[in-house]
Amino acid sequence: PRHEAGNRIGLLGGSFNPAHAGHRLLSLIALRRLRLDAVWWLATPGNPLKDTRALPPLAERMARARVVAAHPRIVVTGIEAEIGKRYTYDALAFLLRRAPAVRFVWLMGADNLRQFDRWRRWRDIAARVPIAVIDRPGSSLKAMRSKAGLWLAHRRLPERAAARLATTPPPAFIFLHGPRSGLSSTALRRAAIEKADKSRHVATTPPAGAAI
Repeated sequence: PRHEAGNRIGLLGGSFNPAHAGHRLLSLIALRRLRLDAVWWLATPGNPLKDTRALPPLAERMARARVVAAHPRIVVTGIEAEIGKRYTYDALAFLLRRAPAVRFVWLMGADNLRQFDRWRRWRDIAARVPIAVIDRPGSSLKAMRSKAGLWLAHRRLPERAAARLATTPPPAFIFLHGPRSGLSSTALRRAAIEKADKSRHVATTPPAGAAI
């Protein structure tokens, strides 16, 4: 995506299967509180920690994400697929090489911080860019007590310093509170499956009194 030297850009990675209003809310909070110029959604070709056999095509997920984002400063990208990588660290290393004068910040919901230590080279990610974690319902305490949360705690900035996170040398970390969304891609997929199952059941069930 287009960028200029000195830009402050948030990076939000994920499968976006599907993208939803929670992703947009997180991005808007980051834009405002961290004083970012843009947020790039990095749609992955496949999360190494998840079963991707039923994952919709990347182009389909990105198209929906653009509709959901609906904001001039939220940009949906497929950088990982374009450079042939699947891991966050590799995509991040590529971006830092290509745009060394950009101030990147890694964004994630508190639910992702809980399993951040399972990510490939997660400490190296934290050593390369500042990290902003946005609160999610039911995840605050568990996130901060996780292995990664405890490791990052010593690098934590107070919320009042959010505007300077992008220019703070990593490792640097901030936990932002504010409006929260209970939406999740997993719940939306489950609801869609249940709706489809119900529709099939209705379509195949004969009306009362019908001859069988």
